[in-house]
Amino acid sequence: MADKLPEYYFRVRENGAFVFRLDTENRQRRIEMDQIAVLNMRNGEIKAQGDRTLSEADIEAIKDWMVARADTLAHREIDDIFRAVDYLNTTTHWVQSRATDAQLDAVTDQLLLAMHDLRSTLVRKKADRLTKS
Repeated sequence: MADKLPEYYFRVRENGAFVFRLDTENRQRRIEMDQIAVLNMRNGEIKAQGDRTLSEADIEAIKDWMVARADTLAHREIDDIFRAVDYLNTTTHWVQSRATDAQLDAVTDQLLLAMHDLRSTLVRKKADRLTKS
């Protein structure tokens, strides 16, 4: 663990986070987590917890975290897509080299429908991009 803890802790939730101020400067030298806000990544809303008033430093730290979090989520999203490409390639290899007839019977229709849906959407989106430029 680092020598000094950060001033804030963000407990991630589905579309935002709970924001806590950390305090280690107490008599018991325990880490105390005091919830100061709730934030919503979708609409950028920051709500102070209870009757608190957030300082400019609090708001700035929260906004900085939101920007960093949005970057992280965007990176993860595109990384997931690249992983999907890898999965499609390994699936193709599995189908060609190791899959049994029973296994193929179990997955073929689902894979074909999913790939048809993906292909149709990709072709439509590409056509939209080409007609715009």
